[in-house]
Amino acid sequence: MMSTAAAGPSHCYDSARGLKRRHADGMARHAVLLVVTVAVLLARRAAAEYPWPVCGSTGSFAANDSTYLASIGAIAATLPSNASASPGGLYATARAGQVRALGLCRGDANATACSGCLAQGFQDLPSACAYSKEATMYYDPCFLHYSSLDSRASDDTASGSAFSTAYSDNATAEPARFDRVVAALLNATADYAAHNSSATRLYASGVVAFDREIPEVYSWAQCTPDLTPARCRDCLANMIQQLGTPLYSVGARVLGIRCSVRYENRPFLDGPVMLRLPATGDPAPSPTTAPAPAPDVVPNVVTPVAAVGRGRKYRVPGMVLMVVLPSLAAANFIAGLFIWRRRRRSPAQANQPYPSYSTEGKDTESVDSMLMDISTLRAATGDFAESNKLGQGGFGAVYKGTLPDGEEIAVKRLSKSSTQGVEELKNELALVAKLKHKNLVRLVGVCLEQQERLLVYEFVPNRSLDQILFDTEKGEQLDWGMRHRIIRGIARGLQYLHEDSQLKVVHRDLKASNVLLDADMNPKISDFGLARLFGRGQTQGVTNRVIGTYGYMAPEYLMRGNYSVKSDVFSFGVMVLEIVTGRKNSDTLQSQDLLTMVCIMHVVIHRYYSLRF
Repeated sequence: MMSTAAAGPSHCYDSARGLKRRHADGMARHAVLLVVTVAVLLARRAAAEYPWPVCGSTGSFAANDSTYLASIGAIAATLPSNASASPGGLYATARAGQVRALGLCRGDANATACSGCLAQGFQDLPSACAYSKEATMYYDPCFLHYSSLDSRASDDTASGSAFSTAYSDNATAEPARFDRVVAALLNATADYAAHNSSATRLYASGVVAFDREIPEVYSWAQCTPDLTPARCRDCLANMIQQLGTPLYSVGARVLGIRCSVRYENRPFLDGPVMLRLPATGDPAPSPTTAPAPAPDVVPNVVTPVAAVGRGRKYRVPGMVLMVVLPSLAAANFIAGLFIWRRRRRSPAQANQPYPSYSTEGKDTESVDSMLMDISTLRAATGDFAESNKLGQGGFGAVYKGTLPDGEEIAVKRLSKSSTQGVEELKNELALVAKLKHKNLVRLVGVCLEQQERLLVYEFVPNRSLDQILFDTEKGEQLDWGMRHRIIRGIARGLQYLHEDSQLKVVHRDLKASNVLLDADMNPKISDFGLARLFGRGQTQGVTNRVIGTYGYMAPEYLMRGNYSVKSDVFSFGVMVLEIVTGRKNSDTLQSQDLLTMVCIMHVVIHRYYSLRF
């Protein structure tokens, strides 16, 4: 198997031969396992894509409660078919014993796809939320919810049953106008769903043109059919509000058991678009305002077509062997590198507990010592001139500047709409200030004056890895030796965050655009806006709001909100595949390339953590 992939970078294999023979033998055997696993997983039928289970906190039934299991089974026998046969609503409720259930399919689904999706929910949910008195499973085309309480008695979708997620990639060309356009689109779609759609469906889809970077933005809004139009619109307004402001992300969704909203910069529905907005960019109504007819809404005149079922087979692409085999070798090498470095550590170092972290005392003093004057930074950046703007991120714009001593800097100007307070920002800065490694971007200073929150970093001239790696012409600069050096540099930075620093940090947003390259093409991990610090003995964390980039997020984080150092290793593995193949990891949820990468790295991570000791 290793000879098949021998066309890869020679430096990788020269280094790999330096590992112990038993590691090399294990990698060879594991490469065979990886190929078999990928082939099997790619051939499986995706009955329901990307399930997101949400397990309630209202308690659990006893594990030996046969009545509970019997009630679930009784509902499972009737609810899917009842929902698919309902007159236009694709919605059904049921009750058996202590269990009350409801299921709803997206308005563009057909009866067959609806029934199959809900049936899949009854197979997945009992194991995902074992014996939970309240549980919800969200799929792309449907959701299933059951509870010991009557969920229909309330319109509150902001409870523990709701699920939200957003892309970390942002509209960079005109973010302010993008915010206005998306807000107008969401409100217009919500109005249409509540007041203009069929009373039995309460569903609407929309689209609006934007610019060359993002040609169109698509939207979806839907309520359960038992709500009145007014209650539906109020529910949707609440969900739009939960998306947050400003709406810079290129895609986001908030899913609930009474209503849901979603927008994307790509088509994601099977049915025809129901309304179209002109991209005027005029100020949009606030998501929390009372329902009102959306201005300039132009309904699409389309001939309704039958929605296509969501289930389909994933086929192995024709070039998969050309891409996967060298990628397997690289991924195995990186896993071996982590194991080797772990075992090189002295026993004293390996057994040293991570100290508890506090932002009091010296930590806060270290931040205060880095404070810079606003006048200095205004002069350095030309008063934040547009010509010095390097880019727009999720937390604000970044500007290039030059200090009086000639040092070049990058100034991140945090958005004034951010909910992060000054003290919280100081805590985060105290964390970043303590992280000093040649493969991490260095924090130079901070400014907290005149309602400005500015982070000052060293300037890295070659921008981010993705701008070179995925560019047809610039990508040719990256020979195999350079790619290998970049991979090793990222691995060293990650190793420092997880194990070698005094703190234990999970980055949570490791991707090609967050790796900067200096003048010598050495990688530096940047953007710690989503990073989390782990305390003494802590191994994982949980969040209800999943934020990141599809394709880089580990399955347990994407589906359940669980994150750990393994999450970063997963993201790192995806980047390794991108660097080796030169192919961009798509953000689309249904990408075959993404599925290939996920399958490979899931097995690699399992192998790495099973062999650490």
